[in-house]
Order: sequence, then structure tokens, then C-alpha cells
Amino acid sequence: MAMKKYFYLILLTSVIFSCNGRQKKIKFQGYAEGTYYAVTYFSKDGINYQNEIIKLLNDFENSASIYRKNSLISKINNNDTNIILDKTLNDIINKSIQISKETNGAFDITVSPLVNAWGFGYTDTSNITKPLIDSLLNYVGYNKIHIINNKLLKDNKNIKLDLNAIAKGYSVDLVGNFLKSKGINNFIIDIGGEVKANGTKSQGKAWEIGIEKPCKTMYDDREIKSKIILKDKAIATSGNYRKFYIKNGVKYSHTIDPKTGYPVSHSLLSASVISDKCMTADAYATAFMVMGLEKAKLFIEKHQNIEAYFIYSDAKNNMKVYSTKGFSKLLREN
Repeated sequence: MAMKKYFYLILLTSVIFSCNGRQKKIKFQGYAEGTYYAVTYFSKDGINYQNEIIKLLNDFENSASIYRKNSLISKINNNDTNIILDKTLNDIINKSIQISKETNGAFDITVSPLVNAWGFGYTDTSNITKPLIDSLLNYVGYNKIHIINNKLLKDNKNIKLDLNAIAKGYSVDLVGNFLKSKGINNFIIDIGGEVKANGTKSQGKAWEIGIEKPCKTMYDDREIKSKIILKDKAIATSGNYRKFYIKNGVKYSHTIDPKTGYPVSHSLLSASVISDKCMTADAYATAFMVMGLEKAKLFIEKHQNIEAYFIYSDAKNNMKVYSTKGFSKLLREN
């Protein structure tokens, strides 16, 4: 499962502060969760809420960031049994378990030991052997964690959680809910490429998002493959073309299959998902990258509420696109 995702969506908005009719446009950006964030909104009072949002994101990281040693999730990973889950962790873990069940384990937040072993976490790359992977698989499985009385119980102390494949999406939802609580209904939020758009821009113009074209190497310039309009929805994209490493001539993707313990190897290059909630889109995008194109398409056929856009390679290594009907309606010519 892809646990640390680079941004693949490109916000196509202006970068100015201006007045538009009766509403003022506020835009700011910064750094959080190991990536960038950018917020744009229109409001009558013109109040800049950047400081409040910075605090909101900082509090979020104190709960859910595995890169903060004293965060709640880090303490849980270190087997502190006195931790009471806050709303953030309750929401994220419960939603993660739900999507794990729906995707038959393609999405799994217990995949952390495998991610670290393959060198995509916060530890050095290990010498991978089949016995090592087999041993680590004993500590992977969403059915091995349980929430009881607001505490997380693990079947084995070596089980560790990594929320990176859903956390950014959840933080986008947090910021969106904050803005709505302030009476702001026209906004767009982008945290590391996970995006939520509500209402419209000035004069009723739609928010427009660019989806990145998969590149051959992580150093290639970014290009826009497609554009979509987005209103009152969230979109998240996962891909395996920027985060990888090559060892002994073999390319290892950062997308790890929780069932096999090995990086996935299939034709799907990126998966973009639209949903009401960004954390839902975030998790499904990751799950589809694990499933691969054909299994992801079969899953979507049974779940009509999911809109998705897949970029993949055909048998001749040509780049192709598949999108659901609902997603296709939002596409605009690039």
C-alpha cells in the first residue's frame, strides 16, 4: 500500500489577493505534514484564518503523524497502553478498517513494517529476503487491531500503524469543516495534492484541477495530463512513478501489497478518485494502486458511488486512460 504519497494534482488558481464583488479572495500557503498546503477562499469579512488553520494542522499532526515522536499514533506504535484515542484517530482508524474490509485488504494501515523494510518509511533499507517478508506479514492485517473503549488494542506488540495513505485526506476535510464553520462556502484546499473544492470562484466560475501526467523518472518536469472541474467534492490521486528506488537493476515501487508483502507490479500508473470526503478518496486511490487496473475496474462496477480516473500502460507501453462516466463528465480539454 502506498503510505507516503507525493502530490499528483495541480491547483489551477490565481495567486493574488483581490476583491470580487461583495466577497474578498483570501489565499495563503505554507508547509505542513511534510508537504505544502494551499488554501483559497472567498468571504464577506475578508478575515485571514491562516493562523487558525496552522494550529489545526499542528494539532492534527500531534495526533496522526508517525514522524512526530510524541504524537498519539507514535505512542501507540511504541505500545503505550494508556493512550485514549481522540476524535481524529477514532475517525481515521475506523474509516481505515471499513475501507480495508470493502477492498479485501488492498488498503491496510498496518502495512508499516513492510513499508519500512522496503525502504519507504523512516528507517534504512533492509536486505530483503523471503523469510524476512514472511515474518513481517505476521504483523500485518487490519483484522489484528481493535478499538475498545476508545483504546486501540493490537494482537501483537510488533504491529505498527502508518496513516499516511489516508491522513492527508482527513486533514483536508478538517480544514474544509473549519471554513464552513466560519460561514465560508466557496473555497479550495490543497494539502500535498489532496484537494477539496466547495462552491465556486468569483462570478460563479468553477474550480479547476489539473491531473499530472505520469513521468518516467522522479526528476522529470511535471506536466498536466487532464483537467477537471470540481464542486462540493474532493479528489485524491495515488501513483507509483515518482516514489521508487532501483537496486541491482530492479525498480521497486513504493506501493506495497499488504497481502504478498512485495511492491506491486502492474500496468496502473496512477489512480484519481472523487468522493464527498477527501479521506475516502485518499484511501480508495491507494487501494486501487494495490489492486491494479482490472481489479479496480471490477470494484468500481460494484460500487457505483465511486468516480475514478486511471492512467495506465498498455501492452506496447503506451499511456492510456480509463475513467468512469461520472468522472468523464467533469473532464475538460487540456
